[in-house]
Amino acid sequence: MTPVQALTLSLVVAGGVFGLKWLAYILTGSVALYSDALESIVNIVAAGTALIAVLVSRRPADSNHPYGHTKAEYFSAVLEGVLIVLAALTIVREAWPRLLAPQPIEGLGAGLLVSLGASGINTALGWFLIRSGHKARSPAVVADGRHILADVLTSVGVLLGIGLAWLSGWWVLDALLAIAVAINILWVGWRLVRDSVGGLMDESVSEAELAEIHSTLNYALEGLATEGKVLEIHDLRTRRAGPRTFVEFHLVVPGQTSVEQAHQICDRLENALQASLDGVTTTIHVEPDHKAKHSTFRIG
Repeated sequence: MTPVQALTLSLVVAGGVFGLKWLAYILTGSVALYSDALESIVNIVAAGTALIAVLVSRRPADSNHPYGHTKAEYFSAVLEGVLIVLAALTIVREAWPRLLAPQPIEGLGAGLLVSLGASGINTALGWFLIRSGHKARSPAVVADGRHILADVLTSVGVLLGIGLAWLSGWWVLDALLAIAVAINILWVGWRLVRDSVGGLMDESVSEAELAEIHSTLNYALEGLATEGKVLEIHDLRTRRAGPRTFVEFHLVVPGQTSVEQAHQICDRLENALQASLDGVTTTIHVEPDHKAKHSTFRIG
């Protein structure tokens, strides 16, 4: 499933889940269930924003954006993180009066069943979006999936709080657990913002991906190095922009190497990286032997 299809599904499901959670609130009057339903509105807004961001990011490069529009997805992920934080603060605001003046909850049976069903739907959707987002290398889809799973944590906390309050008669638990869940989703929102800012700041790829790049280049250089056609690779840099990975490095070859020979070597390295990594763009700067930094056949 493409990112656009995944986010369209998320938008439709978010609308249905909000309807179920609002029904649970109407049946019970629980402030915690009200807060849970309120957060589902954020899911709808977030899914719509992420969908727009993905559509923008898929636009081809143009004269104003020669490197494409892939970073648009990070703005969506940042917005989702901010929305999660706002939802958490809203939950605290709604729970605080009940914390000071606890009230019994009516119609628990039907309300809890409806809310539990909505949470089950969200759990399946959240994991599906995260898997689809990682496969498509889409930060917006992954962020939306994590956001939805944060909503599930909210719902589970609310259900536990209401259940314990009903069993014990301590109705203050309704508000206390709602506040505890709000603190947890604040942490989720912070992680989303942190990861997205890293992408906007051209943060390097992960250590695992960098090791894969090193291994791929070393393998592609086998034979060329022993024949003296390539002296070294240095100043390797990487960055991520949405689903795209950019790799840049300097390739040192003997001074007498022709342009045609250097071009063939570059093609070999670029093809190797493209076969190893999805969505990679490689830029190679060819240098003569006197530019070597004496990191013989070492990358980096």
